[in-house]
Amino acid sequence: MKRTLLLLSLAAVFSGARAQKAPADLIIRSVSVIDVEHGRTAPGQAVVVKNGRIVAVTADGKLRHTAPVVVDGSGKFLMPGLWDNHMHFGGGDTLAHENRNLLPLMLAYGVTGVRDCAADISHFVLPWRDSVAKGLLEGPHIFTSGPKLEGYKSVWKGDIEIGTKEELAKALDSLQGLHVDFVKITDNTLQPGLYLESIRQARKRGFAISGHVPYAIPMKAIVDAGLSSVEHIPYLLKAGSSEEESISAQVAAGTLKGRALTDRINATYDKTAALKMFRYMAAKGTAVTPTLSLGHILSYWDEHDRSHDDYLRYIGRGLQSTYTGRINGILKHDAAAIAFRKANYEKSAAVLADLVEAGVTILAGTDAGYLNSYCYPGLALHEELALMVKYGMTAQQALKASVINGPKFLGQKGYGAVAPGMHADLLLLDANPLEDIHNTQKIRGLVSGGKWRDRAYLDNLLAETARRTAAGI
Repeated sequence: MKRTLLLLSLAAVFSGARAQKAPADLIIRSVSVIDVEHGRTAPGQAVVVKNGRIVAVTADGKLRHTAPVVVDGSGKFLMPGLWDNHMHFGGGDTLAHENRNLLPLMLAYGVTGVRDCAADISHFVLPWRDSVAKGLLEGPHIFTSGPKLEGYKSVWKGDIEIGTKEELAKALDSLQGLHVDFVKITDNTLQPGLYLESIRQARKRGFAISGHVPYAIPMKAIVDAGLSSVEHIPYLLKAGSSEEESISAQVAAGTLKGRALTDRINATYDKTAALKMFRYMAAKGTAVTPTLSLGHILSYWDEHDRSHDDYLRYIGRGLQSTYTGRINGILKHDAAAIAFRKANYEKSAAVLADLVEAGVTILAGTDAGYLNSYCYPGLALHEELALMVKYGMTAQQALKASVINGPKFLGQKGYGAVAPGMHADLLLLDANPLEDIHNTQKIRGLVSGGKWRDRAYLDNLLAETARRTAAGI
């Protein structure tokens, strides 16, 4: 009788323990969790997800949750989902469907967040952003600048063209009305004085501002105005010139331009001057998005012609047609021009190491999208990370530039770590990207918005994207 009572008591204890386990939606067990911030891993972890958030990260043996979906992460590595912090939707209304097809494509490549740096279809992109946020559309979280600020008769379609302070105020009113996530400014025809004023006024309204940099303005003046991020690393060559003030003055006067300007900048880049300027940028919080990918594709086209890539089955014919402008230009290059473009690319890419040494915040972005030839949304981010490592960053620094610095730039909390309270946007990999950055491409599965998507699901996303692209829908 006593033995029976003991067994019943033990059964009640174990039953009670099971009953006390908290319910969740998803558990990934026995996985190595990557701490991107500190560049380390914790093996044998259980990660618990509920209502789109991580609610617990604990040693697997201490798991106190239960869930209808349990993923075996043995031998796998879990990190935050990737962010592409510079890409473009665009090409006009007739290409809106082709741009929309890029959303599941990017997700299938592990990209759970994107920063759309302006184009001409914001009236589509803004609703996509809101639909993704509500779980109504499958794709990465979208943060967009909406149409960017430019001067009169800009070469870019869809810009808000301004020429006075009054027009600037109305433009910013418009962007606030659209509830854009940041402001983008370029310098094709925008006058230098109004360029600086645009930065100052956007700052006063609480916006982060990314932009191209006018060669007629010294970098210090741009940093002092409050630019949040310089887009594209070639601009930093001039910022690191020992003669930057003189070069800026001559550009403003119209006496230095074209190949002569490029040669002067390249010849006068000086590491001591560069580090001084870059440390000033770091102290003021000015970030840099290098976008190494597109320049590498164009510079080395003679060695790797991408016009027959298998990846093009995911890219609509309309978007592919926007690639031709840049490619037609470089196809005219003779041997000397090819050598020049390669040398120029290497010169600018090498600046990355100096930016890192100076402590400048780096954002990982690709420039992928329409116009930007064969720089493929999704795949391009993995290529960008590899290039960042090649030209001066550690794998940990490159990952941080994507998954931590991107959300931080936009003031978005709850991203960048596998930790309780964070958004459940996670990437499950077959190998550790801290050891080899190319391992970001070894995707076993993905969590987006708290929903688990295994490899078969991601492959179906790719197949469906290819089907829709072939059918022109």
